[in-house]
Amino acid sequence: MSIKLTIVTALASMALLAAAPAHAEYGDTLKKVKARGSLSCTGHNGSYMGMAEVDDKGNWKGFDIDMCRAISTAIFGNWQGHLDIKPTSWAQRWPSLQSGEIDMVIKSSGWTFSRDTEIHGQFAMPYMMASIHYMVRKDSGIKTAKELDGGTLCLPTGTTMERYVVDHEAANGYKIKVIPFEKTEESNAAFLAGRCDAMMEWDLQLGVVRATEAKNADDYVILPDVLSAEPVGIVMRQGDDNWVDIANWVETALLLAEQNGVTSANVDKMKAAPPSPAIAKLLGAAPGMGAPLGLDDNWAYNVIKTVGNSSEMWDRNIGKDSPYKVARGVNALVRDGGILYPLVLD
Repeated sequence: MSIKLTIVTALASMALLAAAPAHAEYGDTLKKVKARGSLSCTGHNGSYMGMAEVDDKGNWKGFDIDMCRAISTAIFGNWQGHLDIKPTSWAQRWPSLQSGEIDMVIKSSGWTFSRDTEIHGQFAMPYMMASIHYMVRKDSGIKTAKELDGGTLCLPTGTTMERYVVDHEAANGYKIKVIPFEKTEESNAAFLAGRCDAMMEWDLQLGVVRATEAKNADDYVILPDVLSAEPVGIVMRQGDDNWVDIANWVETALLLAEQNGVTSANVDKMKAAPPSPAIAKLLGAAPGMGAPLGLDDNWAYNVIKTVGNSSEMWDRNIGKDSPYKVARGVNALVRDGGILYPLVLD
């Protein structure tokens, strides 16, 4: 190829790049969801307490359900009439996602290598860490995992929990005797009957056991030690970056609102008099939040007005205002001693 032709080709390529939009056209999934008029999101085939459960009136509730509502609200301005919660088993969530039956999996799904590479799921940033803890009787006086040295642990066999115990013992210099059970229900019942000094699970599930199976929930405490943790995220089909962007920025809006004291109760006041340029943009008082995502500039305002910020969602479904009373722990903002943080809104 001649130098002249090379230069002409390069100039032509530069012209094409200059003519391209500043951001890609929003993705196929968003187009399909808008055309359908509703978001298809995962529920649970039954109830997964605190995350996806059905109340006595047949209505869905839970942290994962609120996250589905947040995404739907971001797209349509209001989730009511625009959200189809599909009861989905643990095994069925992946085939349902890949077939297009559901648009995203929001179902306490841990981010793992195989899910990323073998089922071709695309994870958004984690919205929660499933942290593994011990639970003990309050009257035992035990405050930390090390104080369980020489004690007993009720534990179902054949789970990853056994590995977590061994690793944590070795790293922290204590030894606990495992009392094995074939079924989770048997293990829980044995602990509540006083046959073991401790049980272990994801802190949310410990809260559920304490609230729904114990005679008196106040008789039990979840120890603060984190034995292990698994990042939990929204899962989508690979190949639609815009859809992943929407999930990431909805999560960020919830965290950014909490970080800046924006709540469902004061969001109108905050929008009328934003305390910073970032909050003005977040709430749609200044332009720029919507078009790059294919959404309205007011989408984050609508989300916060409807479901609240991340703290409100936690307290309502899992934390102090729920039956389960699970502390935020590692799921607090970084500034509050946790690990969650919003992306930078510039």
